[in-house]
Amino acid sequence: MYRIRTMNKIAPAGLAELPVERYQVADEFEHYEGMLVRSAVLHDTQFPPELRAIARAGAGVNNIPIERCSENGIVVFNTPGANANAVKELVLAALLYSSRDIFGGSQWVRNRVLEGTDVAAVVERGKSAFIGPEIQNKTLGVIGLGAIGAKVANSAISLGMKVIGFDPFLTVDTALLLDTHVRHTTRLEDLFRTSDYITIHVPYNKDTADTINAEAIEQMKEGVRILNFARGGLVNDDAVIAGLESGKVARYITDFPNNRLAMTKNVICTPHLGASTPESEENCAVMAARELRDYLENGNVKNAVNLPSVSMSRSGVCRLCVFHRNVHSVLAGIMDIFARQGINVENMTNKSRGEYAYTMVDLDTAIGEDVRAKLYEMPPIIRVRIV
Repeated sequence: MYRIRTMNKIAPAGLAELPVERYQVADEFEHYEGMLVRSAVLHDTQFPPELRAIARAGAGVNNIPIERCSENGIVVFNTPGANANAVKELVLAALLYSSRDIFGGSQWVRNRVLEGTDVAAVVERGKSAFIGPEIQNKTLGVIGLGAIGAKVANSAISLGMKVIGFDPFLTVDTALLLDTHVRHTTRLEDLFRTSDYITIHVPYNKDTADTINAEAIEQMKEGVRILNFARGGLVNDDAVIAGLESGKVARYITDFPNNRLAMTKNVICTPHLGASTPESEENCAVMAARELRDYLENGNVKNAVNLPSVSMSRSGVCRLCVFHRNVHSVLAGIMDIFARQGINVENMTNKSRGEYAYTMVDLDTAIGEDVRAKLYEMPPIIRVRIV
């Protein structure tokens, strides 16, 4: 019986992926093998030694201590693409309300009513204050052409926009999904220089922090409109506020509010609504639960952020899964232990990602704790599982 701790409310469709005869799910376990989380911050959470995997029902994992998890052999999964349509739809809405001052006009109407004015009699005189350009035939720059960025780019083409995309890690699979009218550039400066609207869709890390900064804004068109539905730290607050005050930036739309931005003219903040749809929450929960279950029951790794994707059909009698550092001689050491024990390997796969690697071995006989103990004598090995 596997115990799964939930750190947030998880959609019932996701929990249904964990059959009750094999899984206990609760939010107050002290000891547990798996964790399902959405937005809860885990950096100060003490993990039990039994914890083998954390699955986040969402794409970003900055709320999870990845390095600490890796050092303890805990696989961290996310759900790329599960919320892509929800975020795309909100970005498309933001494109429109970044151009047309819909919110300002609506508030103006409400204020006229509150002051006792017959609003129908004054709208023609008042509407000129809320004029804004159409998006058709304008250029949208998309930074990051992953699951969300690609959908945004394709939809913008359908709306009659020109699209230029930047992604130094563009995969063949993603490239094949892009509309042929999306122009790809390898120079971020080209995107800044030519775009009327810019939307960013990359993960937040030390390399992407402040992607949009004062230097970047200086390269942009006068009156550019910037959208951020990825992570707050991707756009430097000081730089964008200075751009708004000078008129270089016409409007900044962000899904990551703070008190300063919320009180800045021509900033529209939403309360992290990107994935807040029933469909998205269900998709993310289902994907996260399936990833967690496949790992716990079969050792397969899909959509992990700290290990490569490794999957293998079952064969033999016993499966051994080894989470280890990516250094030489580990495989030779594992095979040597099997040879000394007279254990035959039916099937095997090994892949690495950065500092860490993962090896799955199907054996022709069951093995016990003595073999596991011998494997742990090898310093590069972090966790050994028999599934």
